[in-house]
Amino acid sequence: MSFSDLGLMPELLRAVADKGYDTPSPIQLQAIPAVLSGRDVLAGAQTGTGKTAGFVLPILQLLHADTTHTNSRAPRALVLTPTRELAAQVAESSRNYGKYLQLRTYQIFGGVSINPQMTALRNGCDILVATPGRLLDLAQQRAVDLSKVQVLVLDEADRMLDMGFIPDIRRIIKLLPQKRQNLLFSATYSDDIRGLAERLLHNPLSIQVAARNSPIELVEQRAYRVQKEHKRHLLVHLIQEGKWHQVLIFTRTKHGANRLTQQLESAGIQAAAIHGNKSQGARVKALDMFKRGQVTALVATEVAARGLDIKELPQVVNYELPNVPEDYVHRIGRTGRAGSAGEAISLVSSDESGLLRDIERVLRRAIPTVNTPIFKILDSVPAPAQFQRPSHGASRQGSRGERPDSRRATGSGTGHAGSGGSGGSRHSGGSRHGSAVSRSGSGAGSSGNSGSRGGQTRGRFN
Repeated sequence: MSFSDLGLMPELLRAVADKGYDTPSPIQLQAIPAVLSGRDVLAGAQTGTGKTAGFVLPILQLLHADTTHTNSRAPRALVLTPTRELAAQVAESSRNYGKYLQLRTYQIFGGVSINPQMTALRNGCDILVATPGRLLDLAQQRAVDLSKVQVLVLDEADRMLDMGFIPDIRRIIKLLPQKRQNLLFSATYSDDIRGLAERLLHNPLSIQVAARNSPIELVEQRAYRVQKEHKRHLLVHLIQEGKWHQVLIFTRTKHGANRLTQQLESAGIQAAAIHGNKSQGARVKALDMFKRGQVTALVATEVAARGLDIKELPQVVNYELPNVPEDYVHRIGRTGRAGSAGEAISLVSSDESGLLRDIERVLRRAIPTVNTPIFKILDSVPAPAQFQRPSHGASRQGSRGERPDSRRATGSGTGHAGSGGSGGSRHSGGSRHGSAVSRSGSGAGSSGNSGSRGGQTRGRFN
């Protein structure tokens, strides 16, 4: 079946053809006719399966066909997303697919100045893509009129739940007309999502095109067992020996992302970090450099697990496993998109064994653990400037920088796990000159101690 069989208008078919698509994905095949018919929809689809086009295309057609509010400056469709990156991606898709229609799309999110957004909203738009917090800020300042919204979309609704956005969403819904079409799209299809759907949707058509919480089948998954302090050394080895040119790496914390980025740079690997403390401009720049191939490794926290659409991304690395097992699905969903194969590699330390079991329970399958290759222990890497302790006699003005440094020096807690430390190997026999070689075994019940022989270090780990 082709897109022309779904009842889409010629202008949309032309835009779809411009993108190089001719056959709708399973989610598009079911969602587009349902949305065009005016039905509420509850759609569960893995990330990377084309669900954005599944709601954007029919919404564009519905708004184009509605001639009663063509002169209104108030948005007639509202798409709520959990992250800035996803909001930007959805808005870009709307503009691309609607480029032959006289419809206006605008996105709003935090992290940037609110004044230009207020000006843009006064000029009007047909489709508004927003994160909940910034939308409420604008609504409180009466800078946005939501009284004309005909279609409400909750994209990545499960992530909305995880990030605590449900109270904000309830407040937003009170600002909308009671009579409207509601679409709920989610990568995972949990019981909580079903509960939200029962409260929000009216007689919805339920669509599920993948097994519950199942990752994309084209993604090859594997795990390496490795001591926490050796993770960065193994990662450098995998990137260099595998000649990886584009890898997305996930850490748990912002500081861990910054630290790992510097460590990769010190090993000669071009890297950039993207997380919530970065300005929107810095995040956009880092992502753009990554897409252009100017950066080999993009180190990200969970904020980037949704909404990053990188064509044919070959590798994703879980440098640290997520605390929420469902987030693993979203992380590895950044690769294996649009029919392309991909790899998802997890570096698992002993304290993460429980997290790995939780992920496997959600997946309902085991993640293969493969033999860890021999890798070099790299030279010490200085701590980032914000973590360094002031030198003796230095001014103590603005000495907040001492506290993170002292916290790091006393050992990393759960929130900073997997940073690899700021120094070289912590095991006995480790070389200060990067000459030591380590191999962390995958056998259960082995010792975490390490010994040295002939300039090489082999650490066994359970």
